[in-house]
Amino acid sequence: MRRLANAVIAGVTVVALCSGAWLLRSGTASHAPPQPSAAQAHSRSSGSSGTSSGWGDDGSAAAALPASPPVRIRVPSLRVDAPLMGLGLTPTGSLDVPPAERKNLAGWYEAGTTPGERGTAIVAGHVDNADGAAVFYRLGALRRGATIEVDRWDGGTALFTVDAVEVYDARDFPDEKVYGAAPRPELRVITCGGGYSRATGYRGNVVVFAHLTGSRVASLTGSRDSNRAD
Repeated sequence: MRRLANAVIAGVTVVALCSGAWLLRSGTASHAPPQPSAAQAHSRSSGSSGTSSGWGDDGSAAAALPASPPVRIRVPSLRVDAPLMGLGLTPTGSLDVPPAERKNLAGWYEAGTTPGERGTAIVAGHVDNADGAAVFYRLGALRRGATIEVDRWDGGTALFTVDAVEVYDARDFPDEKVYGAAPRPELRVITCGGGYSRATGYRGNVVVFAHLTGSRVASLTGSRDSNRAD
């Protein structure tokens, strides 16, 4: 059911997140967000291992965590530290989005997999709003091997390692590759990207592919103990 729910939003996330209000007001020259380079793309053929992202169990993946809603996402290398809200579908069937005026707020698709649980979890956020850069403005600058931390309602933190950062045109968005089911805990972080048109806004999406490589659990003293895959 969660795989079906993920597939439902495959064709609408691009539209919902990509108005580009800041660039529309200010022009593209000085405010265009960074875009991923070819060096950050997948290094293996997608689907070669039977997973949505193209990676099999190479020993780096940590064991799946129990389901628990996420409450916060951090990307230390980009200085992202933002609360997460649950996202559903609008009456027209498109993915809802965080309020544009709250630029440091991201959302997760709460009808799907929770981050750290087995399967593909989805986090999305704006690249900008009418006033300037938003939570995922620098997502395209993320590099393979970077860490993404997701705090969960159960008090633990799921630790993900970035496998690839890619940009897709809306007309060629690879639904199954991004939203498809995975046999291990994986994460997708999505925002606007690609070319920009003053008439239509951003033409595509930046997508980060990551998988679970560890976790932290809150101790009785309030400190955290690491549990990473070897």
